[in-house]
Amino acid sequence: MDFRNERHLIHVPGTDRVFNRLKVLIVLMIPLAMSLMSISSINVALPTIETSIGASDTSVQWMLSGYALVFGMLLVPSGRLGDAIGRGTVWITGVSIFSIGSLVCGFASTPGLLNIARVAQGFGAGVLNPQTIGMIQQYFRGEGRARAYSVFGLVIAASVAAGPLFTGLIIRALGPQNGWRASFLWNAPLGFLGIALALMWFPFDGERRRRHAKEAGEAVHTKLDLDPVAMVLLAAAVLCIMMPFMLKTGPGFLLLPVAAVLLVAWVRWERHYGARGGQPMVDLKLFRYRSFTHATAVSGTQFLGGTSIFVLVALFLQDGMHVSALQAGMIGLPNAVLSAIASLWCGRQALTRGRNLVIVGLSCILVGVLGSIGMAKLIMEHGVNFWWLAVPLSLIGIGNGCMTGCNQTLSMLEVPPKEGGVASGVKSTTERVATAIGNAVITAVFFTLVTKGWAVALTWAYVVIAVIIAVAIGLAIYDRVTLGRGAPPTAHSVTV
Repeated sequence: MDFRNERHLIHVPGTDRVFNRLKVLIVLMIPLAMSLMSISSINVALPTIETSIGASDTSVQWMLSGYALVFGMLLVPSGRLGDAIGRGTVWITGVSIFSIGSLVCGFASTPGLLNIARVAQGFGAGVLNPQTIGMIQQYFRGEGRARAYSVFGLVIAASVAAGPLFTGLIIRALGPQNGWRASFLWNAPLGFLGIALALMWFPFDGERRRRHAKEAGEAVHTKLDLDPVAMVLLAAAVLCIMMPFMLKTGPGFLLLPVAAVLLVAWVRWERHYGARGGQPMVDLKLFRYRSFTHATAVSGTQFLGGTSIFVLVALFLQDGMHVSALQAGMIGLPNAVLSAIASLWCGRQALTRGRNLVIVGLSCILVGVLGSIGMAKLIMEHGVNFWWLAVPLSLIGIGNGCMTGCNQTLSMLEVPPKEGGVASGVKSTTERVATAIGNAVITAVFFTLVTKGWAVALTWAYVVIAVIIAVAIGLAIYDRVTLGRGAPPTAHSVTV
């Protein structure tokens, strides 16, 4: 990796210092990996946490969905905040909050405190993540941007997949009581290291431009409109969708019509707010870019089902098969390796045949989910070694890598750099909200049926996942038919 290559250098008005794109990318990837590992690494720790601090099934669901929900709600406002006052500064703030939340998680003594700390983690993750994509849009162009997004996809795929293995290793090394706590605590020193490197290597372009304008006596206008009404409406709607599956009571499902009303109110408010000159939480005009709309729909649907796969595997293996946390984490190692390789390779092909690869990736996930159902039955009913479950999970890893490596690049093909922060926030919000809802719904199916047997519970939960992934494949096929294999000639991402 040649850091001295001229094409990697960044020149920023207001300073003679020269910055390096590769160093910026490295720093961005560290907290990104941490925040995404926090989504998946808790999977392996859940059985231990249940025993250690007496967490109920509902508490487990909140540990999963609460993080994702807060994460999602803050993505668009924080993306807008970064666009307005400087992405580097907002990024550092997000990393700081995430790191402090991780410390509190590690020392939590009750399920309630742990859930609050998970919300703090989600808050920090929601603040830092849109700055990551925003700075890629800001500092990279052309094929360089596509390569940066391939690294972005690699980190996403590898982090989510490797999280359970890493946590399993920590629990094995430090024991159940200290291991799950350490799986949170390690984020803090790495987060503070990321902040230190950012202070040295980030260009802080937006911040420098604002300061230079002030020093020159120029008026600096920063209109910051976070649209809190929209945030409240959307959060309330999502909670009304999640709560029936967490409460598991008949009357609780009366909240679903309330959720529908709130969603309609949210859309109407966003249109009204934008029409009167405000900055809506979700700028519906972004959906004029068809590549963005289609890619967001595909990834949102995938996240609705796919993020629960390893949650269920961890519960099935550790609680049902009495497998150790390390073994439960190791079973996902082939998944992690293959996901990373597929993401890196497919990311490089995104501009030429990305939509074909998305369909292939989703198809691999579907086959892997169906294969996991069959393998779980063989394990429980015929005594097949549980390690064979790694085979269909590996196929899921390949699929996730293909999907992740291409989808992000495809989503931003037509989005101008100045709208990159908000657009990435909207897409990521969709994915995180889908994760929160999916975790609540699918784990509810699992916990409801677990009394009938672990294989039965896993089977029906995976059937729900398979149906959702099949819908995602249908959306991806529509995307391919209407928009072609890869980038249109006018796409912003192919303009140097």
